[in-house]
Amino acid sequence: MAPASGFVELRLDYSATNASAIGDPINSDLFTAGGLTWRVNCYPRGDKADNNGDYISLYLELISKSKNIKAIFDAFMVDEHGNPSDGSNRLVQVYPPAGYPAWGWPRFVKRSNLSSVFVVDGKVRIMCVVVVLRDDDGDGDGNRVPLPSPGVTDGHLDGGLLPLPPPNIGVHLGGLLDSEDGADVTFVVVGGGGERFAAHRAVLAARSPVFRTELFGCKSESTSPSSSCITLQGIEPAIFRALLRFIYTDELPADAGKLHQGSSSTNVFFKHLLAMADRYALDRLKIMCGQRLLDNMTPDSVAAILVCAEMYNCPELKNKCIDFFAVEENFRKAVFTDGFALLMQKFPVIVAELKKRVEKL
Repeated sequence: MAPASGFVELRLDYSATNASAIGDPINSDLFTAGGLTWRVNCYPRGDKADNNGDYISLYLELISKSKNIKAIFDAFMVDEHGNPSDGSNRLVQVYPPAGYPAWGWPRFVKRSNLSSVFVVDGKVRIMCVVVVLRDDDGDGDGNRVPLPSPGVTDGHLDGGLLPLPPPNIGVHLGGLLDSEDGADVTFVVVGGGGERFAAHRAVLAARSPVFRTELFGCKSESTSPSSSCITLQGIEPAIFRALLRFIYTDELPADAGKLHQGSSSTNVFFKHLLAMADRYALDRLKIMCGQRLLDNMTPDSVAAILVCAEMYNCPELKNKCIDFFAVEENFRKAVFTDGFALLMQKFPVIVAELKKRVEKL
């Protein structure tokens, strides 16, 4: 089965593009994703005159004669150290079942923002990643701009709104994770007896800047055969499975919610998942894990949760823990727990602050 994802790198001669005319494209090499042929069309000084040549435009074109293809288009720049640009320069696009053969962004990046970081040896590197979704049901995101066509102008149509079904990209990507169709990277969890998890580079890179750096930071490494299998240390299979489920669906897995509420095993699960969310810079997942820990907070668990909040930079959760501690009855019970002993060992300054707050009551 053909890989569901593919990528291509564009290298632009920044100085030479200063002389380019608005509307002059630089086309990438042809590449495949999902068994289809694609090409990226880059306009170094933009494709529209009203942008005054101040922006780079970027479009993904489907070359194959196919219909009802849905794909995610992720594009980002790479600096001199091989690090991808942050979220402000990374754009993700979902293709609808029908429409123009090419879609993208008239204002991918402002040219004046490039020179300080992303012009290296006179070149600008743009990495483009595509992942094809197999399911034809549902509609994609509406925030798209088609490739300009001769005789087509912007317009506005009055007369109400068409009914729009709820977003279902999580369902599609969750199905892609379950089916393993087109998976191009495998993770081996050593601590779980070598359990293996198949995934898709493009999805991981689109969701996590850490995965983006690890998988696409250096093209020579990302394309080497050895990088198709990655060994993970210090993580349990259940935690990594939940992490992948969130990355693909933006939700916690259903079985995480079925754990017995208030149990120590529930707290341990979400502490470990919070640690992994911090490791891979998944801020939404950190907040979701913090909420689960907050829901289960008791005098017996608050100190250990506070340690977790401080270790993994969760200021909102930390403040909630301190407020809970500030209740004298809770404080008197919490000081006898193992978690409080750990808190005193790791963060004595926080313990001193807690004691001062309680003394003022």
